Formats: sequence, C-alpha cells, structure tokens
Amino acid sequence: MNESHDLEIATFAGGCFWCMVKPFDELPGIIAVVSGYTGGITENPTYEEVCSGLTGHTEAVQITFDPNVFKYHQLLELFWMQIDPTDAGGQFYDRGVSYRPVIYYHTEQQKLLAEKSKNDLAESGRFKQPIVVPIEKAATFYPAEDYHQQFYKKNQQRYSSYQIGSGRADFIQKHWGESHE
Repeated sequence: MNESHDLEIATFAGGCFWCMVKPFDELPGIIAVVSGYTGGITENPTYEEVCSGLTGHTEAVQITFDPNVFKYHQLLELFWMQIDPTDAGGQFYDRGVSYRPVIYYHTEQQKLLAEKSKNDLAESGRFKQPIVVPIEKAATFYPAEDYHQQFYKKNQQRYSSYQIGSGRADFIQKHWGESHE
C-alpha cells in the first residue's frame, strides 16, 4: 500500500447509509468505508437526532481510498448506480433531509469531477427526469454508532430484506442492469 499521504477521502449521501457501504467496500484501493452523518448543525448527533430531521444532517458514507488504485471518477460512477438521482427528497421509501442524496466534495478537483459526472449522466438520457443531486462542500463528518458500521455484514438477512423492500434493488436492476451493490 502507498504511504498514507497518498490517500484521499470521498463523501456520498445516498439514502440509508446501510445501502451505501457494500458497493464500495472491499474494492481494490478502498481502505475504509464509514457510515455517518454530515451537513447538519448539531455536533456529534445520534441516529435518533438525525432521523428526527431537526439536525439537518444526511446519512452518508465517508470513503478513504488510494487514488493510485481506485480513481475518484470511478467512485462517482459507482455512486450514481446506487441511487435515484432524480429524487432530491430522499431515496426510495426513506424520505426527508436525512436521506437526501448529495455528493460532498473535499477538493476543487473533486468538485469539478462531480459536476462533470453529473452533467454526463444528465446528457446520457438514462433518466427521463432531471438529475437533481446537489454537489456541496464537505462538512464535518461524524461516524455513526458502531451498530451501523458494516451493517450488511453484521445483519445480512435484514440488509437484504431492506434492499429489496425499499425498492432500491429493483431500481438498480431496472436502470443499470446487473446488480452493482
């Protein structure tokens, strides 16, 4: 592995953070995927506080990656395949500010790549509705409680039921073909 100074961070919100870990986890160059909260006003919020909608936070994942192995634009491509980019009010049956999709950029280069990726998706014609995912400057990220970390591994049956029951799995299949989770 390269020296730690070569590592970068990417932060994405795509609805329930349980569903946003597995697609990125265990890929070459991905060092860590942490579930957490970002973009709100409360310091060190709890899951219950975030779910109330009063803190302004979104559920998100923060990905530490080696850009020499896995490029940021590849993370963006994978991100788009996990969400409904035409729904700004939440994702699937999870509604409200805490479930809104967002790309949080950490550098100007990430911002430019995110904007290009969003424009490319819009121009692709894959979706009939506009692509409404905002691109926002990264804010303080608070890791979620331990029981949320690596949820797909700890609670495989519940995770699978949630993927299917929420409509996420069918949406991904319909718009991207094979499973990308």
